[in-house]
Amino acid sequence: MNKSWILLLLLHVLPVSAAELTVSAASSLTEGFREIAGAYAARHPDARVDLNFAASGVLLQQVARGAPVDVLAFADQATMDQAARRGLVDPSTRQVFASNALWVVVPPRAASPPASLAALAGPAVTRVTLGNPDSVPAGRYARQALQQAGLWPSLQPRLILAQNVRQSLDYVARGEVDAGFVYATDALAMPGRVRRAFEVPLPGGIHYPLAMVKGSRNADEARRFIAFVRSPAGQAILRRHGFGSP
Repeated sequence: MNKSWILLLLLHVLPVSAAELTVSAASSLTEGFREIAGAYAARHPDARVDLNFAASGVLLQQVARGAPVDVLAFADQATMDQAARRGLVDPSTRQVFASNALWVVVPPRAASPPASLAALAGPAVTRVTLGNPDSVPAGRYARQALQQAGLWPSLQPRLILAQNVRQSLDYVARGEVDAGFVYATDALAMPGRVRRAFEVPLPGGIHYPLAMVKGSRNADEARRFIAFVRSPAGQAILRRHGFGSP
């Protein structure tokens, strides 16, 4: 038997290993990206998607320190801008794939929920949670809104900073704070555990970008995953989880 026949036999006998793709995504994308990863794997059985969730700023630092990540999905453009300036992502693959809204939520049994940002400075509200603005985009959006309303200095003694939006949501759900700033999608993921008080006005809105990490070991797979997130199938999944169109 010649060498070419032996090679052909080995190709049929040896198992083909699946391409492993590591996707790091903002905490607010947890449910949506888990469903997207499942749908992607069903469509592409040759691929395996490993998901890593954390605050966008934490994900940025992980990649900066050399974490083996293929795709980054952030909850704000500012963090992706930082990644681009530091040469961590391939700019040609950067895409906005979803939008969101910022809500103030209260515990479900709150008697008199605040109806505006100004009401957060009233005597009925003593503790307000938001993500740490240094690393959590939702916290930066909240700080921006409070600064524009002239409330940031007076509210700082009442603020409880969280590591990510999900922690803020838990504080509210457990009644440990009177109100909290969270994404609409996070609140919708916990029906009955928190109650919307009002939507926070944000000029320019909230937009989620994703991009391939520069030097990805699975560049073709990363591009294919990004395309799937932006495809009608990926967008339908995100809409089911409360996200808006790019």
